[in-house]
Amino acid sequence: MAIATGTSCLLSTSLFVLLFAGMQVYRWSLASSQLMTVFGGFLGSLLFMFALTAIGNLESLTFGKGFQTKLFPEVLISVLVALFACGLIHRVCITTCFIFSMVALYYMNRISTKIYGSSAPPAAVVIPEKRKRK
Repeated sequence: MAIATGTSCLLSTSLFVLLFAGMQVYRWSLASSQLMTVFGGFLGSLLFMFALTAIGNLESLTFGKGFQTKLFPEVLISVLVALFACGLIHRVCITTCFIFSMVALYYMNRISTKIYGSSAPPAAVVIPEKRKRK
């Protein structure tokens, strides 16, 4: 069941802020053991997904439905914000967050391609015919 773009933007922004605050409140618990640092990286990848969803929905609201989220500004900003949040907890969280985020990005791209078609339309190449002179 899909929800409206504006509602999705508000929901993903709210979840991002709540998860970021929760990670900061429990930062000492997340840094206490090896398993918890890996879990902190997983939570960071959720931050990445919420940030990317919020940015994509905000751009869709601002620039129209046909606007696509691209690698350079949107994905890079989202991953840097998530890595910064994980860096406040533990160094290992940064590494696991990056790995989990790349896996999440792969599956988000795969789902997007399945639902909306190919990510980039193929370029139409027109080859002019050579005409013979009589």
